[in-house]
Amino acid sequence: MTEQRQSQAEELSTGERMATYLGAAADGVAHEAKGETETSHGTQQRVALSDAERIIEAWPQPNQRVARQLLDKYGPPNEATPTKLFWYHNGPWKETKITSDVVTHNFPAPHTDFLTQVVNYRVPPDMIGAIAEWDGSVIVDRTKGEVAARCDAEAANILAMNLVHEIVTGKRTVEEAREATAENTVAYSMGRNAPYAERLLFEAPTDGTEDLDSSMISGAVAHQAAGKVKDAFGGGDQGATDRRTGADTQPRT
Repeated sequence: MTEQRQSQAEELSTGERMATYLGAAADGVAHEAKGETETSHGTQQRVALSDAERIIEAWPQPNQRVARQLLDKYGPPNEATPTKLFWYHNGPWKETKITSDVVTHNFPAPHTDFLTQVVNYRVPPDMIGAIAEWDGSVIVDRTKGEVAARCDAEAANILAMNLVHEIVTGKRTVEEAREATAENTVAYSMGRNAPYAERLLFEAPTDGTEDLDSSMISGAVAHQAAGKVKDAFGGGDQGATDRRTGADTQPRT
């Protein structure tokens, strides 16, 4: 039997672990001081339309059809791989990603998800569970202050974002939002009036939605440093378990 290889995290020495942590911490402080929470270098480049067309030629037909709709509407993508096209700050979206891969999803009807679109939006932590209960293909990124909707059409993602806003603002319950998803999906597909699927009915913020949380590391550093000293002098409790980390503190031989 082949011996299982250790993960990279286990292989790193203490010096390498500290260098990684300190480097990331310093970079985070620098970005926060500049008011930067993410980079957007992708917006500075474009993929040739002919290259994008060549990439999607081998994609499944539904994905290929929607990709062409996006190319017609938003022009060449900012970035591309053999399986993905990306647009940044296109129309109402902070980011649009379409992929040749699919995720099967049965709500509100069986379909495949392959188009992900993102807006800046702060969802209170105590509301994130309600969003997940309503639609598992709507993903909240609390730290970045973003909501991503993933479906098979831009109209479906617009509908999802409008209902996120109504759940967060208390206009609809989870069950009411599920019913509205089904009704608006069918209405839009049948060419009937479906404003929830046609445009965002709220103004998505351009910035200021991030939730960077708060640091707790100073107390942990002091506690772990004290433990490190005890380890070095053999003063740790034999067979004890650190209640903060769950780690066995018994020295290994």
